[in-house]
Amino acid sequence: MHLHLINPNTTAGMTETIRLAGSAIAAPGTRITASQPVSGPVSIEGHFDEAISAVGVVEEVLRMDREAQVDAYVVACFGDPGLLAAREATRAPVIGIAEAAFHMASLISTRFSVVTTLGRTVIIAEHLLDQYGFRHQCRRVRAAEIPVLDLEDDSDCALDKIIEESRRARDEDGIGAIVLGCGGMADLTETISREVGLPVVEGVTAAVKLSEALVGLGLGTCKTGDLAFPRPKAFSGTFQHLSHLDLETTGR
Repeated sequence: MHLHLINPNTTAGMTETIRLAGSAIAAPGTRITASQPVSGPVSIEGHFDEAISAVGVVEEVLRMDREAQVDAYVVACFGDPGLLAAREATRAPVIGIAEAAFHMASLISTRFSVVTTLGRTVIIAEHLLDQYGFRHQCRRVRAAEIPVLDLEDDSDCALDKIIEESRRARDEDGIGAIVLGCGGMADLTETISREVGLPVVEGVTAAVKLSEALVGLGLGTCKTGDLAFPRPKAFSGTFQHLSHLDLETTGR
């Protein structure tokens, strides 16, 4: 089984963190690869960044479907940018890490809170909770107020802030689990759980296990209705290379 993890930002160090976390949790026989787009933001911290990164996510799916036999994809940013567009582009399952984390947390607790990076991304996470139907199970989305790249550049300080906010969630929110709200936190689960004393769900590892389950069940993305392959058409300018793609014929 080959799972490919896509870091929607362009920071290679974070891509490697994501790959290592996925590899550590994967079942024997599961091959984990990871990549990031060539172009896009170095971190994703708002709607603007997400809109730009979504194109890179889809292009990575198209590229990997051409170059390799990929059984499932993981979109490793907590905003799940480009998720539905990526599902249109391939028959393979495509899992977003926020969606995966919410599902996993709901299976082990009746209430959970999310600890994310910056306050401005709280609203994005709340939108996703509404979209995926988990708003009633999430007590609160909290921000540790750390820029995403601090997880790479000032990791000790970032970890301390995440643990502090997670303890507040434990003490104030009446929850049974914590969801980490950033792909860059993929390697922090055990440390935070040990320090806080609650189960901690992180989306990259959750998405890897859900992907393995879907592939094992022989389930792929539905190719009728809104997730059918995109209709071939002309694109102009920067996106001219996407013109007249016939993925229904050439896609896996």
